[in-house]
Amino acid sequence: MSTRDADQPEPTDAPAEPGFEELGITGSVLSAIRELGYETPSPIQRATIPTLLSGRDVVGMAQTGTGKTAAFALPILERLDTARKIPQALVLAPTRELALQVAEAFESYATQMPDVRLLPVYGGQGYGVQLSALRRGVQIVVGTPGRVMDHLAKGTLDLSELDYLVLDEADEMLKMGFAEDVEQILSQTPEEKQVALFSATMPPQIRRIAQQYLRDPEEISVKSKTATNANITQRYLVVSYAQKVDALTRILEVENFDGMIVFVRTKNETETLAEKLRARGYSAAAINGDIPQNLRERTVNQLKEAKLDILVATDVAARGLDVERISHVVNFDIPTDTESYVHRIGRTGRAGRTGDAISFITPRERYLLGHIEKATRQQPTQMQLPTAEDVNSTRLARFDDAITEALQDTGRLDVYRDVIAHYVRNHDVPEVDVAAALAIVAQGDQPLLLEAGDDALAAAVARDNRPPRERTGGREQREDRPPRRGRGDYEPYRIEVGRRHRVEPRQIVGALANEGGLGRDDFGAIAIRPDFSIVELPAGLDRRVLEKLRDTRISGKLIEIKPDRGAPGRRPQRDGDRRSYDGGRDRRDDRGDERPARKPRHRRD
Repeated sequence: MSTRDADQPEPTDAPAEPGFEELGITGSVLSAIRELGYETPSPIQRATIPTLLSGRDVVGMAQTGTGKTAAFALPILERLDTARKIPQALVLAPTRELALQVAEAFESYATQMPDVRLLPVYGGQGYGVQLSALRRGVQIVVGTPGRVMDHLAKGTLDLSELDYLVLDEADEMLKMGFAEDVEQILSQTPEEKQVALFSATMPPQIRRIAQQYLRDPEEISVKSKTATNANITQRYLVVSYAQKVDALTRILEVENFDGMIVFVRTKNETETLAEKLRARGYSAAAINGDIPQNLRERTVNQLKEAKLDILVATDVAARGLDVERISHVVNFDIPTDTESYVHRIGRTGRAGRTGDAISFITPRERYLLGHIEKATRQQPTQMQLPTAEDVNSTRLARFDDAITEALQDTGRLDVYRDVIAHYVRNHDVPEVDVAAALAIVAQGDQPLLLEAGDDALAAAVARDNRPPRERTGGREQREDRPPRRGRGDYEPYRIEVGRRHRVEPRQIVGALANEGGLGRDDFGAIAIRPDFSIVELPAGLDRRVLEKLRDTRISGKLIEIKPDRGAPGRRPQRDGDRRSYDGGRDRRDDRGDERPARKPRHRRD
C-alpha cells in the first residue's frame, strides 16, 4: 500500500493547481459541477479523483468536511455505464442522515445526466418505494448497512455486477456496530471491483478490512484546513426532529434578526418549512435547485430589499449568495459535511460585519460538534430554548412599542378619541375596558401571551439539551445521558439474536436506532442470552416504530422484535443479570443463568 499526503506543499516552481478538467472530469459531470460553482478541487479531490479514474483502490484518511463526497462521486459518475440499469455502484454510510446527504450530492452532480438512476436505502423509510425503484432499475445505491443487508437477504438487491464500492465514514460504522454487516456485504460483491474506503481515523479493524478486501490501495491522507470568520457567533441547540419547527418559531420571536437563511437538507423540506413559517406570520420563501433561475433571482432581490425576511434553502441553491441583510443563518438540518457547514454560516458575517449562526442538532448528532470545532477552530456555544416567559416579555415589549408608535400619529389619534368618547357616553363603559376590547379585536384568535405554567416544549427540549456533565446525587453522569427513566417508563422487547450470533449491545442499539429513528436515551437495559436478547424500550412505543423495526437484521439475522411476555426473571435487571448499554460502553455480568452460584468458602480454624 503506497501512501501519499495530499497536504504536502507544492514545489515553489510548481504550476498552478489543476482544475477538475485536468483531473479527468469531462462532459456532463464537468458542466454540472461548474454550474454548482465548483472551480478548484480540494486537496483530497486532487489526490483521489485521478487515482480512482485510473481504476486503483483508495484508502482515504480524511476528516468530515474535506470534500470527500465529490472525491468519490465524480469518478463514479464519470465512468458509469448509463445504458445498464443494474446496480454498478454501492455507497455504504453509517446513518440515514449521511446516506441522504451523499445521495443528494450525487443528484446535484448528475443534473445533466438524465439516464442516471440513484436510490437511497435506509431504515425508517417504507420498503415499497425502495422495491419499486429497484424493480425499475438503478445504477447507484446509497444506503445504511442494515437496510442493504435486508435487501440482500430478501433477494431484492443484486450486487453481482457491482463495479464500485465506497465505504464512507468507516470508523463511524465501526463504532455503531456495523463491522460484521459491512464484511458480509463485501463478501457478496464481485472480486473484480474498485473499492474506496474513507475514514477519519484508522483503527486496527478498519485497517484489517482494507488489507483483506482492497487490492494494493493507495493511501491518501488529508487534513481539513477550513476555518470560519471570528466575527460569526456560533451557537447550537440540541432538539429532536419533531420539535424543530416549534423551537425555530420561538427563536424567531425573541432573536433580534434582520435577514435570515434557514438551511434544510432536501428540496421538499424548503417548501414545507417556508409554508409553516408563513402560517405563523413570518415573511418566508423557499429556494432550491428546482426553482427557475428568474424566480430565484426575484426571491433573492426581495430579501435584499427587505420585502422578505427569511429564506429557506438547500446548500446548492444558496451557493454564492451574498446579501448584506443576512444577520443570521440557521442550520435547521445540520450537515454532516463540515465544509458545507462552513459554506453555510459564511452567508453571514461578510465584509467585516458580525453574524450569528444557530444549529439544530438532534441528540444522535452530538458527535458532529467535535467535527465542527476542528473544522472552524471555534467551539460553538450551547444555547437554551427561549421559555414561555421570554416569549411573553418580547411580545409585551412589541405591543408597547406598537402603542407608543400609534400615539405619535396625533392626526388620526384625535379622530379615534372622538369615536371612543362616543362609545363611552352611549354604553357607559370605562375607557380602560374599551381599550382592552380593542386589543382583543386587534389580536384576533391568536392569544397575545403563552401559558407559562405548562411549557411542555421547553421541558422536552431541556431534556435533550442537558449540559454535557451534570452532577446527580454526587455521581458524575456520562455526557449526553439524561437521568435514567424509572422502571415503569420502559417495556421489555424480545429480539431473536443472542450470544451465539456474536451480538453486542452496541450492535443492537445501532441497528434499532437507525431503523426505528430511536435516540440513545430510548434504550434501557439490554440482556443478551444465548439465543435471544431482551431490550428495554420506552413504554407505549409507537406502533409505527415497531413496524419499521420488524424487518431489521442484526448480524444478518432477522430480529423478529416483539413484546416480551416471558417470566419476570427474564427481564433485564438493574442490579443483577444484564448487559446494559451506556453510551457505547458495555457493562457485563451475565453469568447468572449459565453457571451455578459459587459455594461460599469456609475458613479453616
